[in-house]
Amino acid sequence: MSEERAQSTGVRTLRLGTRRSLMATSQSQLVADRLTELTGRPVELVGVTTFGDVTKAHLAQLGGTGVFVSALRDKLIEGEIDFAVHSLKDLPTKPDPRVVIAAIPPRDDPRDALVGAAKFDDLAPGAKVGTGSPRRVAQLRALRPDLDYVAIRGNADTRIGKVTSGELAAVVLAAAGLGRIGREAEIAQVFDVTEMLPAPGQGALAVECRADDAEMIELLGVMDDARTRAAVDAERAVLAALEAGCSAPVGAYAVDDGHILNLTAAVVAFDGTRSVRKSTAGEPSAAMELGRELATAMIAEGAGTLMGERTH
Repeated sequence: MSEERAQSTGVRTLRLGTRRSLMATSQSQLVADRLTELTGRPVELVGVTTFGDVTKAHLAQLGGTGVFVSALRDKLIEGEIDFAVHSLKDLPTKPDPRVVIAAIPPRDDPRDALVGAAKFDDLAPGAKVGTGSPRRVAQLRALRPDLDYVAIRGNADTRIGKVTSGELAAVVLAAAGLGRIGREAEIAQVFDVTEMLPAPGQGALAVECRADDAEMIELLGVMDDARTRAAVDAERAVLAALEAGCSAPVGAYAVDDGHILNLTAAVVAFDGTRSVRKSTAGEPSAAMELGRELATAMIAEGAGTLMGERTH
């Protein structure tokens, strides 16, 4: 629906808050288009700069979760935007009573991808591989301890540019994000989840609005995908029970086939030499309980000790 038609029919254009990066605006536009398709409501994007966008510190130093989220939530609470879209893996696991995740659309590819001139196994010993994620580094070290893992920041274009310039042999990014910005052709390899477990919630988007806005909750709910929600609820329950943020070397992946939810999670030592990896299965309706139980079992096998070690 055009802005002119929206005004003539008295339908208010909804304001969707988003980070300003290409990745964020691309995924937010996907949500905006889908909501308009399903409801007929026009949506405009409102760019918001977050602390995570401007700080020069690495996310692991900042504790990770929340640095991309708080500014969007502030705009939401202040009424400057009607709803916001986040990469679900960026959301803190601790609930904020002021807001609610009204929709989690169907998930895109949750896996991690290598961008470089060669596949991972074919990289020369000592080759420099860039990533800002301790989770990725720990699992990559377990696969190839002979490579040089370099902490990097910046948007996808900046990171890929370090490969094309020759500064790095490869970088590791989320496959879903590369697809959303049209860079999937540059993927040299997608890691199977048996090789590298993704971050909890990776590949999924969270559509958030004010908890007291019943009309908006109902409107956004048309985009919610029950199977995706059950899967990411289980993954995030593991993360919450381990009391870990996105700066911790924790991977988790769940699949809801409509009958059974299968969940696997791992904590890997920062040097990649040791890990605690466990799986479970159960009813999708008990997703969060499954996640908490799995985390408890992992802690009993020493997962907490591994997270507390920062061996580089």
